[in-house]
Amino acid sequence: MLVLGDAHAADEQRREALFAAYEASGASHALQAGDLEHYRLPVPTYFVAGNNEDQDVIEALRNGRFEEVDTENAHLLDSRAVTVEGVRVAGLSGNYAPSRFDRGRRELRDERRRHFTYQDVAAAKSIEGRVDVFLAHQAPHGLPVEEEYEVGCRYVDDIIAALEPDLFLVGHHHEHVETTVGDTRVVALEPAWESRYELDPGTLELTRFDAPGAP
Repeated sequence: MLVLGDAHAADEQRREALFAAYEASGASHALQAGDLEHYRLPVPTYFVAGNNEDQDVIEALRNGRFEEVDTENAHLLDSRAVTVEGVRVAGLSGNYAPSRFDRGRRELRDERRRHFTYQDVAAAKSIEGRVDVFLAHQAPHGLPVEEEYEVGCRYVDDIIAALEPDLFLVGHHHEHVETTVGDTRVVALEPAWESRYELDPGTLELTRFDAPGAP
């Protein structure tokens, strides 16, 4: 199964890199960790929304209004779980903003729709059954990425504590680093124009490859 970090595929060159990753992989399904920005894809792709998306498309996908948007094979994980090649995959879409967290999703307007709310976190924590892989664009505490601010969101920590996924995949930081939170392996993904990843559905082993054409 193909796994991809941020794509930023509204940009033509980044979009070419995204499609090159699909072609190099040959996988029949993909997981993607946000900032996708292009929603017509070669194979079924289960993704979480990042802070850079077409928010009209994301809102339509959240609400099942598929006929309103130009998408193909793009499946949004918005605090729900699906089974892909025998792997139970779930995700939290959006990023954290303290000023928006306590509002209902229907109160968010325009670009503020990119944030997750207390409702989204509650729905994610209440997912029933096992979760093998969880995707998010927002990191938990303890992820050793290089940023000029403190990385980590306690609400994401709470999701890990509630669901105890085997593997937690994070976008946003454009850097490959790993840590553990409890018994959960946490991996921040490099962007799709630098790396692609392959996930073994049987073992959940994650292998990184240089993207085609990457330096």
